[in-house]
Amino acid sequence: MPKRQKKKLKGQEWRHIENKKLVYTIYFILRLSVVLMLVAQFFNGNFENVLLCVLTLVLFMLPSMFERRLHIDLPDTLEVIILLFIYAAEILGEIQSYYTNYPGWDTMLHTMNGFLCAAIGFALVDILNREEKVSLHLSPFFMAVTAFCFSMTIGVLWEFFEFSMDQWMLFDMQKDTIINTISTVNLDPTGGTTAVVVKGIQDVILVLEDGTQMPLGLGGYLDVGIIDTMKDLFVNFIGAVVFSAIGYFYVQGRGKGGFAKRFIPRFQHRPTAQTKGPQPGSAPAEPPSKKPE
Repeated sequence: MPKRQKKKLKGQEWRHIENKKLVYTIYFILRLSVVLMLVAQFFNGNFENVLLCVLTLVLFMLPSMFERRLHIDLPDTLEVIILLFIYAAEILGEIQSYYTNYPGWDTMLHTMNGFLCAAIGFALVDILNREEKVSLHLSPFFMAVTAFCFSMTIGVLWEFFEFSMDQWMLFDMQKDTIINTISTVNLDPTGGTTAVVVKGIQDVILVLEDGTQMPLGLGGYLDVGIIDTMKDLFVNFIGAVVFSAIGYFYVQGRGKGGFAKRFIPRFQHRPTAQTKGPQPGSAPAEPPSKKPE
């Protein structure tokens, strides 16, 4: 095989890397920011945040690792959003307290999570649909339904994880909500199932085991997690529905939609140099000669 042709094939093996200067630039900036944050948190003695920074650096490596190990090509737009999503959730959300300082921060991330997970789910089904070795051929509608279900499953599993951490580790990952009205059957004087509505709640007083009373002073009743969980699932639902609809029209139009392509990973075709058998331009293999008996 000519040297020039070999060199060309070698460059085609990871052709997606050559086109990802923007991704690498953003990756470098975010990684440098996390390293500086890690050093600052270490000298401040906040070792929990140091572990969060280490976790963030590990998560940053996952997209590239999946590309190399699974031979898939992540579109630049999808990869950039994944990197920004990780940074926004771990560094800005947790360490910089964006979750508490900006009420819509968690909602934005969960909406984006529903959107991205639907894109990944859609890509998995699309890849299986095109794989000749797999007898799976779903219509565009059922591909969209599968992507939606995949996204919602990831969202539910994440809420299970948050609930488990709150119960076992007392982390309060399911952020509490302050409300001024409650409706509960526990206050029914007859012990029945009639909900009693209490409005205008301005404060809650906790009575501890030793009889000590502690007013919370939060301006209302403290809802423990359920409103946050249902809101997260609802916005995850919105994100999943939006991309499932986009993916449906993308497949219906036989891949003509440019917007959906930016979010759907696809398998890479290995270069001919890696495939078995005779190479292009090489002489055909001669049949083995039979020895005279």
